[in-house]
Amino acid sequence: MVAFSSLFLALAAAGSALASPLELYKDLKQMEARSTLTSPGTGTHNGFFYSFWTDGKGSVNYNNEDGGKYSVTWSNVGNFVAGKGWKPGGAKVVQYTGTWNAANVNSYVSLYGWTTNPLIEYYIVESYGSYNPSSGTSKKGTVQSDGGTYDIYQTTRTNQPSILGTSTFQQFWSVRTVKRIGGTITTQNHFDAWSKAGQKLGSHDYMILATEGYGSSGSASMTLQGP
Repeated sequence: MVAFSSLFLALAAAGSALASPLELYKDLKQMEARSTLTSPGTGTHNGFFYSFWTDGKGSVNYNNEDGGKYSVTWSNVGNFVAGKGWKPGGAKVVQYTGTWNAANVNSYVSLYGWTTNPLIEYYIVESYGSYNPSSGTSKKGTVQSDGGTYDIYQTTRTNQPSILGTSTFQQFWSVRTVKRIGGTITTQNHFDAWSKAGQKLGSHDYMILATEGYGSSGSASMTLQGP
């Protein structure tokens, strides 16, 4: 790898008319702030935890961008989940903005996370496309939060992928009745409502603002603004 300083000196000596060293430095820093993943993985980027999972069908390009921003495009996928957030998750007041070009296909945007002991997969669904992801679940009640109503559901996943490998576990859902992209999510309101419905979380693992697609194609760009 050529050192930035050597590259700048070479360009200056050549009298490059394409870009000044400062402009080149800015371009390189922008590239550094953006990382594209086509294979699944987890890690940290610009102070946020990220997770990208796919079953390997179709194609998915996931991009970590500056700060709490990410973007993702997908084509003819089986199933994928990707986004930025925190590890551990927990009680947070999350603010986000974004664009989601998948309103007419099987996709959804949610605050998505896991706990252990017990192993729980949970979703606070902000918007979904052609398929309500809570279909086939058991309704447990409703919760009012952040200017909207969410229906509460629970279901069992048997021998399915999890953060602990193939396992059987419960899924908890809050599904917003009036869809939106952008706003505030007060997670503790949902945790409390689930608890009152007999849905007990364990110790928090990661939590991300996730885009998920199933048997579909689309694109999204999301930005976490807090906390």
